Amino acid sequence: MFKNLILLLLFTATFLNAKAFETPNAPTLYTLDNSITKKNIQEVIGSHDFKKYTSNILNLGFGNKNYWVKTSIPQNLINYNNLILFIDQSRLSFVNIFYVKDSKVLLNQHLRNFNLISPSNLIGNVAYNNIPDSIINTDPDIYINIVSKELFVAPVMIQTKQETTTQLIRRDLIFGLYSGALLIMFLYNLFLFFSVRDKSYVFYVFYILFTWLSQISVQGFATKYFWSDNLWLHEHSVTIFSLIALISGLSFSISFLNTQKLVPRCHKILQTLVGLSAITLILALTNYVSFAFALMQLFTALSCIIALIIAAYGYFKENVKPAGYYLLAWTVLTIGICMFIAKDYRIIPYNIFTIYILQIASVIEVTLLSFALADKINLFKKEKEQSQAEALRVLIENEKLVREQNVLLEIKVKERTEALENTNQNLNEVLVNLKEAQSQLVDAEKMAGLGQLTAGIAHEINNPINFVTSNIKPLELDINELDDVIHMYEKLDLTGNVEEQLSAIENFKKRIDINFVRSEIKSLLTGIGDGARRTAEIIRSLKNFSRLDENDTKPVDLNEGLDSTLVLIRSTFPSNLKIIKDYEVLPLVECMPGKINQVFMNLITNAIYAIKAKSEQNEEESVTIKTWQEENHVKISIKDSGTGMPEEVKQKIFEPFFTTKDVGEGTGLGLSIVFRIIENHHGTIDVVTKVNQGTEFIITLPVK
Repeated sequence: MFKNLILLLLFTATFLNAKAFETPNAPTLYTLDNSITKKNIQEVIGSHDFKKYTSNILNLGFGNKNYWVKTSIPQNLINYNNLILFIDQSRLSFVNIFYVKDSKVLLNQHLRNFNLISPSNLIGNVAYNNIPDSIINTDPDIYINIVSKELFVAPVMIQTKQETTTQLIRRDLIFGLYSGALLIMFLYNLFLFFSVRDKSYVFYVFYILFTWLSQISVQGFATKYFWSDNLWLHEHSVTIFSLIALISGLSFSISFLNTQKLVPRCHKILQTLVGLSAITLILALTNYVSFAFALMQLFTALSCIIALIIAAYGYFKENVKPAGYYLLAWTVLTIGICMFIAKDYRIIPYNIFTIYILQIASVIEVTLLSFALADKINLFKKEKEQSQAEALRVLIENEKLVREQNVLLEIKVKERTEALENTNQNLNEVLVNLKEAQSQLVDAEKMAGLGQLTAGIAHEINNPINFVTSNIKPLELDINELDDVIHMYEKLDLTGNVEEQLSAIENFKKRIDINFVRSEIKSLLTGIGDGARRTAEIIRSLKNFSRLDENDTKPVDLNEGLDSTLVLIRSTFPSNLKIIKDYEVLPLVECMPGKINQVFMNLITNAIYAIKAKSEQNEEESVTIKTWQEENHVKISIKDSGTGMPEEVKQKIFEPFFTTKDVGEGTGLGLSIVFRIIENHHGTIDVVTKVNQGTEFIITLPVK
């Protein structure tokens, strides 16, 4: 690869001796040192500060320049007609030409901005100035005022029109060849991008495009063909397109060379240069074009140096073959840039080859980088083929291993299947037994609830019935005594001694204390009435529990259900218990009333148990029952002043068979059944508890 580079350098050296622009007809130039101070033509004509310039190629540096140049028509051209004053630079801002004889201005020609560019219907890229034959014959002095905002390098030539035409035609031909070469590379790499979808190609096609745009902007062809009426683009295009090309080139280098993995430190530097170039691009877009142009040149130089270092490291140290193409491409471009700059400082000849060396190097670089990308694809293809071959080998080995293991696997599977079948059979038996046990425990829980309910009903009904029974005998005696009095009045003999008979009756009434008998009868009847009403209340409460297993929903007053539950379990209340009821008016709730009453009984019974389980009883313990409505839901709170629960117990209370009661006092299914009933009603149940401070169950049920 580098043998080719040596041959290229030798080939390049042969062109350095090509015919230069310094022909025998080249005019002698004189420059005025005081270029900053603006002078009128008369002051310039009278100035004695002009100094002879060593060449007909002006190189006055970079930046805003305003120079006066003095020259004359070479003596061997005085007798020619159709002479051309040709200032070969398209990036000048203003050119003002004065033809002077005997301190008198014979003719003034001036070109500004677009006028310096050749129109699209004419050849060449730079406009030239025709010297009238009448002026030529006077052998005048020529004063040229040149203004530039960029790099000030401008060959000044006086030659025949035929020589100028030949020169411009050759330039158009080179422009066409250069554009065609880059267009081919652009389309080729764009096609490869759509084929392989490698992001390196995206950066590369942008790099090709904006490299071409920056080069034709420098030469003036872009203004000539694309924006001949846009002054802003004419002045800014070189800097803007060069910066975009730099950003694209850096991004391509980062992606293509995989700098993050190959050289992490340089990778960060390249990323920094991308960021700085982007900021510089913003400066260029905001009219700081001169400053941006200087930064662009600096960043381009740094990028070339770092890219060459990375490529050399990758090729020579890491043996990355595509990096070799990259190194060769950037070496060619760097040499081209150096030669292009060197010719402006007369280090090497200023000739046709050195004028177009940058375009030549650019085409070679683009071509070599295309080869590098193609080589990278081939490398990926080769690695993929090797990977596929390795994968195939591993697949064959795995297939062989699988075949060998299949026999053992079948035996193991058969043994395992038999073991699983046995285990499954055992689990099925255990599951059946567990379901039977669970069913029995649920039935036991129901029976326990029914037993508790029956005991409560028996106790509650027994009290009023006993009260009624105990009042019957005294009432019977009192009625008999009243009957005796009535009977004595019925036997009264009106023909006999009435007063004596009445006196006997009065004595009997005094003896039985008739007023007491009357009062006692009223009291006994009142007691019997209270007992009857109490019995009726118990019977009414019992109706709510008459169908615990019904599955039909109906509108129910939950407050009434709570009261019925309290009536039926009142016999279990300890003497120091106070029931606090805080009921709001609730809408009728669609539910299964028997199931909901079972929930109330279970929770209130547990609350009473928790209070009884306290080791130290308060003078007054309480169970607070509260109901209220929130939007489309009703809430029931049952809060006790019992023992409370620790967090670990709270997490398990709704699990089947979990209980904190002693053996024989509970099945552990009560709260599990409560949870299932509430869940079936599409409700929720929440628990708030703290040890030694009691427990609160909050039930939420939808109204419908």
